[in-house]
Amino acid sequence: MKALIATLVVMMLGGCASNGQSPWAALTTPGQCAKPGSEQELALNLADDLANEGKLHASLANLQNLPDALPQVRQRKARAYRLLGRSEAEPLYRSLLGTCMTAEGEHGLGQLAATHGDAAQALAHLQRAARLAPTDEKIRNDLGVVYLKQQRLEDARFEFMTAIELKQDDPLAAFNLVTLLIYQDDWGQAAKVVSQLGLSPEQVTEAQARAQKLKGSSTAAHNVAAASDAPPMNLR
Repeated sequence: MKALIATLVVMMLGGCASNGQSPWAALTTPGQCAKPGSEQELALNLADDLANEGKLHASLANLQNLPDALPQVRQRKARAYRLLGRSEAEPLYRSLLGTCMTAEGEHGLGQLAATHGDAAQALAHLQRAARLAPTDEKIRNDLGVVYLKQQRLEDARFEFMTAIELKQDDPLAAFNLVTLLIYQDDWGQAAKVVSQLGLSPEQVTEAQARAQKLKGSSTAAHNVAAASDAPPMNLR
């Protein structure tokens, strides 16, 4: 019996070399994620708080003692590594595909592809992420940014509006929508969005500056903010 168990373990861990699957693929499956223990949950929340404050190295340090078998751990590590520009992010995001956090894996891969200038791959990943998690405002916002980069303005507007209606207290999609409206010279609608959603004068000035860059060159769309991370993702 012990020999059989050992053989199964070797097969599970060897899957990465033979079929391209993550070594964690056998440990997590699509559906609901297993709930972390109370101490693990505290460590994950602390890692989130540190990452949101921009303390990415500290966030990673707080994740080191948590088991990588938990997809929630891998997703947070991937996010921190992505924001630090490190190569460890991509395999961690790929390890989430086919698990209970497939949408988060597709989202992260889309963000990485956008950062690397691969608009086609970014669009494919983010569209899949949006199908899997249609009410995630961060995904919808980032998908809108990719559409904006491709000059698919109505599609971009639809995604920004969706993100805003899903979470009205998040100013990022509102900022992107105002940028788009100014780019289209729709000043009346832009003013209405600014008034309704309470954007600051500084945000409006920045949106106007980015809209002008957008008009000057199609590649300037890379400067539009995306993903409510710290710092925000730039498509470049």
